[in-house]
This record gives sequence, C-alpha cells and structure tokens, in this order.
Amino acid sequence: MHDLFGGEDVDVETVDRNAPLATRMRPRTLDEFVGQGHILAPGKLLRRAIEADRLPSVILSGPPGTGKTTLAHIIADMTHAKFERLSGVESNVAEMRRTLAAATNRIRTSGKKTILFIDEIHHFNKAQQDILLPDVESGNLRLIGATTYNPFFYVNSALVSRSQVFQLNPLTVKELEALIDRALADKERGLGNHKVKMDADAKTHLAKLSDGDARKCLNALEIGVLTTPPTVAGTVGAGPKKSEKQRGQAGIADPGYSDAVIHFTLAVAEESIQQKAVVYDRAGDAHYDTISAFIKSMRGSDEKGAMYWLAKMLHAGEDFRFIARRIVIFASEDVGLADPEALPLAIATQQAVEFVGMPEAKIPLAHATAYMCRAKKSREAYDALNDATETIEAEHTKRVPENLKNKHFPVNPER
Repeated sequence: MHDLFGGEDVDVETVDRNAPLATRMRPRTLDEFVGQGHILAPGKLLRRAIEADRLPSVILSGPPGTGKTTLAHIIADMTHAKFERLSGVESNVAEMRRTLAAATNRIRTSGKKTILFIDEIHHFNKAQQDILLPDVESGNLRLIGATTYNPFFYVNSALVSRSQVFQLNPLTVKELEALIDRALADKERGLGNHKVKMDADAKTHLAKLSDGDARKCLNALEIGVLTTPPTVAGTVGAGPKKSEKQRGQAGIADPGYSDAVIHFTLAVAEESIQQKAVVYDRAGDAHYDTISAFIKSMRGSDEKGAMYWLAKMLHAGEDFRFIARRIVIFASEDVGLADPEALPLAIATQQAVEFVGMPEAKIPLAHATAYMCRAKKSREAYDALNDATETIEAEHTKRVPENLKNKHFPVNPER
C-alpha cells in the first residue's frame, strides 16, 4: 500500500502492530472524528470545504492531542490534490524550495493542485515562513499549518491574513471516554483482542487527567492494558497467563486461556497516567465540603489548612475562577474593615488568574490565600447589613425623613 504522504510502499500490518495505540486509532474519516463540533459538525465551514475538496489555506491551532494532524490525514485521504508534508522541526529551506518548485511545475503541466501540510509551523522562522507567501498568494498550493501556539503571535501576519484560522479545543471528558470505549472494542486497530474489564471510575480518571489530550489518554490506556496481568474470573491474584504446559497441568483445556480477563481498575489508571485520583465531585458534596473547609480555614487564620484545601481543589481540577471568586467574597465579608487592602488584592488576584490561566494561576491564588489567613478579621459591615435587612423584613418600611430627601426641587413652604 502507498504511504499516506507519498513515500515508499509500506507494510500496513507492520505499521499497525508497532505504532502506539493513539496512532493506530487515528480516525480515518470525518464521521469517526471525535470532538471539534464547532468547526466539523455537519454544515460547518471546515467540514463543507473538506468534503467538497475546496479547502482554502488554513491554520489549525490548538493544544496537543486535539486532532490537528488527524485532520491532515483525513484530508490526505479525501483530496484529489497532491498531498505533501513538511515538519517545522525537521525540514530546511532547501527541502521547502524543492517542494514549492514541484507544486508550481505540477499545476502548470497537469493542472493538479498541491496541499502542503506543515506540522509545528511555528518552528519555522520568519524567513522560512516568507518563502511560502508567493505560492500561497498565487494559488500554486494550499497550505495547512498546524501549531500548538497562538498563530497570531507565532505565524507571520501576512501568512495568517491569507489563511483561515481554526481553533481546536481540548476534548471533553465524555469525548475521551468515547475514545476509550472505541479503542477497547476495536479488534483491528485497538485493544479489542484483549479481554478488558474497565471500571467506570478508572475510565473517568484517565479521561479527566488527560486534560483534553486524546493521544495522552489512549497511550495511557494502552500501557495500562498491556502491563496488567490477566486474571481468571472467580480467582484471586491469578497472576500472568500460564504457559501451555502449566495450563495442561492445571486442567485448563482452552489453549487460549479464554477465561483470563484484564481488570482495569482505578489503581491501574493511576499507575498508567502517573497521577493519584482525588475523591472530588465538582457538582457534588465534595465540591461544597472542600470549599467550605477552605473558607473556614482562612477565617480561622489556619494558613497550613487553607493551603491544603486549595491544593486539593486545584489537583482535582476545580475551576480556578470559582476559587478566586470565593476569595473576593471572603475579603469583603470576613476581612472587611479590619484590612481595607484585602479586597483590592483579592480583585487583583481574580484579574491575574484570568490573565495567566493554569497552571500559573495557582501562584496568585496561593498568595491571596496566605494574605487572607494572616489578615485581621472584621465582619462589622456584613453583620450591619444583615441586621438592617432583618429590620426591613420584620417591620414596616420607613419613609425617608425630610432632611434626607433629594432637594433638587424647591420645597413649597405652604405644604
């Protein structure tokens, strides 16, 4: 079979057998593609352009494992144009010039267009990117650039202006869980030939800790499956598969040892992705209990305790914006008049975490948490407001006294 990007013929079975699971399970069609519905759902611009083979020059931007290279593979299978591939890490100017010259000659002699895929295009310097401009401008080739960086900062503005920029988002937990299910069921390319019993909490842990990266998720799944000894149902600690001689001595007739099952537990998932699971449900009791412990620790000036609960929330994937909002509320409700600088610092923290994002957002959060723990506390303003509210609710509403009314109209002395 001919190689996807125009190289020598390759042995598909050898490639499939030796490639990582994430590579073997790479979607082959748009219908198999998981995620990115905002640009690839039926009727969306990018999908229409790919299906009609009318793809303009595009730049695909997004985190690792979101499908940028996969889209290039799908386009390579669907297009009638010549598909060429370069790497921003490996390719040099001479190779670029040869590819561009071939594209120009191809369209002049046969009218066949060229699609040039450049992976990690941000690694090309300005001069290398400028080489592409004349051919992209003239239409000799259509460019697909893939980058994990913001293209408006790392790709020449002239190249960006001649291309459609599409942002790919991290995959959701449900989307990653769907990929896990597909890999476990696929006998041709996935792990379907292994009898795997995967616990629901193990699957969710892999999906959550992969941070939207399909490659990371599938590779962690593969190492977990391939390194976990199978066990026989009804036995404890059955251990690895027995040899043919051992099976005969044990009276196991099935030479394939078909009763053996790989039990993929939460412990296996933690080992596979090298991160401990934290009991924390962002919509359940753990969410409210933990934020309550965090606030009460700050209220009691327990800095060590507050830092522990902050670390737990961040480790479990709690929304850092939620934590920042709670600190802003605490600064006014609990610190209040005792330290008027607390509220400006909390607001600055909220702005800082929005600006820098995770993982660095944890630093200003820790800063603000320590400040709130050390600050003097006063609930006078908060308690005074509550007292006034209770009075309004319990008594008739008082009229505004004459001396407090708005005097912008003249007062009639006869009234």
